[in-house]
Amino acid sequence: MLILSRSHVEALLSMEEAIAAVEEGFRQLALGQVTMPQRAATPVEPHQGLHLSMPAYVGGPVDALSVKLVTVYPENPARFGLPTIQGVILLHDAHTGQILALVDAEHLTAMRTGAASGVATRYLARQDARHVAIFGAGPQAAAQLEAMCAVRPIERAFVITRTGRRNAAFCTRMARRLGIEVLPCHDARAAVESADIICTATNSAIPLFNGNWLVNGTHINAVGAYTTAMRELDTTTVRRSRVFVDHHPAAQAEAGDIMIPVANGEIGYDHVAGELGDVLLGRVPGRTDDNEITLFKSVGLAVQDAVTVARVYQLALAQGVGQDIAL
Repeated sequence: MLILSRSHVEALLSMEEAIAAVEEGFRQLALGQVTMPQRAATPVEPHQGLHLSMPAYVGGPVDALSVKLVTVYPENPARFGLPTIQGVILLHDAHTGQILALVDAEHLTAMRTGAASGVATRYLARQDARHVAIFGAGPQAAAQLEAMCAVRPIERAFVITRTGRRNAAFCTRMARRLGIEVLPCHDARAAVESADIICTATNSAIPLFNGNWLVNGTHINAVGAYTTAMRELDTTTVRRSRVFVDHHPAAQAEAGDIMIPVANGEIGYDHVAGELGDVLLGRVPGRTDDNEITLFKSVGLAVQDAVTVARVYQLALAQGVGQDIAL
């Protein structure tokens, strides 16, 4: 069994590799080649945590079998200096069931989430999109911004957080890494009104901005809220947008941004135009004109983990990276 640490994953996995893997994963999902039970969520209420188990088998040319075990503890950074998301992924040989690799999931999760938004942005955002508004300044926000730069000619990003404590350091780091202007912003309205692309990567339970502030032609990636009690977007934003989800069953079970207005009778679920995979296969049109507001709502899928960890494993074997141990 090959052991791959976070540093191994960081060295092996580029955003371009992650986007290519995740795009193929969404394509196989739409083709019916993915077996993916709804993830099992175990609340750890005394400690404000959540434990998730996420298995998936991806057939077709990928032929990957994996399970991710991950915890989500939103108070970790402030209270303990630990990441919000921690976990591991087990990659199996799909032919024999043998365990091939144990891979740190923290960085991989951020990258595959950013990659999903990268795929959505490639197919749904305007070709000339250059300005981004990022809500959040954690690892997920960093991966979102990196993915935007991988698929569009981004020149400037505004970063908005609730407290602003991490904004300056985040902006300096990301500007150096990506070679673009990254600026802290304390005016959410100004950031939204200036953005061609908006990415929300927070653990907020209430909307981050007023949907009336959106300018025609904006594309939104909403990836932070992952339960039916959480929402980063208000009903106006959802109603004004042409909406796409990662997977209908997952969205209906976990996407508060959509299901809260559905439950309130403000929209019907038929407001969702389709899954991202449907757009990739040409079954459903994506953006129909440059004035349309498009929205990709993702709660995160095990198929993303499976295709990404399979790619990391292939790269590790090719480059002789990792620690091989006998079980």
